[in-house]
Amino acid sequence: MTRKLLMISVALVAVLAAAGIFLRNGAPSSPAFIDPSDASLVERGKGIYVSHCAACHGAKLEGQPEWRLRLANGRLPAPPHDASGHTWHHPDKVLFDIVKNGLVPGKTAPDGYQSDMPAYASQLSDEQITAVLAYIKSHWPQELLELQRKVTLEPGGG
Repeated sequence: MTRKLLMISVALVAVLAAAGIFLRNGAPSSPAFIDPSDASLVERGKGIYVSHCAACHGAKLEGQPEWRLRLANGRLPAPPHDASGHTWHHPDKVLFDIVKNGLVPGKTAPDGYQSDMPAYASQLSDEQITAVLAYIKSHWPQELLELQRKVTLEPGGG
């Protein structure tokens, strides 16, 4: 009986350890609010943005031309991330998830939505994604940053 109990205990510990690893790796570790006042974080984010984001979203965060008009394939061009776009309408956890996992229909996009936004989970660490978002947010005027902070930090935001 003691041997059987020991084996069950070992199996339970293994299952709990595996679940902890899964939950730790499966859930984005985005901070509650990504603060763009951290100059070193913003500087790191700038290089990552230039390497991974600027080709579609523009060197000056301006997005692709006519980003609100669907292309022939039914998809929308890449939106701007400056104040003229809608990025600031979203809580940080949503922005983080979009960068990490792409636009996922039913989660970060409407059901059936198709997008050219790739998932960067295999290319960028959570810290790099946070830095990119800090860089983007560092370009927003203070009033938009405050509105986005409110959306990010209010209960149920996103």
